[in-house]
Amino acid sequence: RKAHFSAPSSVRRKLMSSPLSKELRQKYNVRSMPIRKDDEVVVTRGHYKGTQVGKVITVYRKRFVIHIERIQRDKATGATVNVGIHPSKVEIVKLKLDRDRKSILDRKNRSKLADKGKGKIKEEEVQAMEVSA
Repeated sequence: RKAHFSAPSSVRRKLMSSPLSKELRQKYNVRSMPIRKDDEVVVTRGHYKGTQVGKVITVYRKRFVIHIERIQRDKATGATVNVGIHPSKVEIVKLKLDRDRKSILDRKNRSKLADKGKGKIKEEEVQAMEVSA
C-alpha cells in the first residue's frame, strides 16, 4: 500500500494502465497500455458505464484517475466538474499513436515473442537435447 500511494509519477504511469478493446487486442496482440491524454475510451464499470465513447481530457496521476469528456456532474453551486474514473475501469477503443507508442506496441507484441521461441520448451526439444548429450 505504501509503495503504491507514494509512487513517483513515472511509476504511476505504468500503474495507470487500461485494457485494450477486443479489436485493438487482436490487431496489436497487446492486452493493456498505459493510458494517455488523447486516447478514446469506453467506461466499463460504475455509474457511468456505457457504450458512449469519450476522449481522455486529463490523466491525473496524483489522484490515480482520468477525466473523460462528457463525463461530468453538477455541483450544488451549479458548476460542472469532471468525474474522476480509474483507468482500470475503462477500455481503450482508439489509441493516439506516435513513434514512442508504436515502439511500445512492438515491444509488447506477444506473437513476435512466440516466434522468437521464447517461453515454454516443447517436449520434442527436450528429447532432442537428451539424444545429442
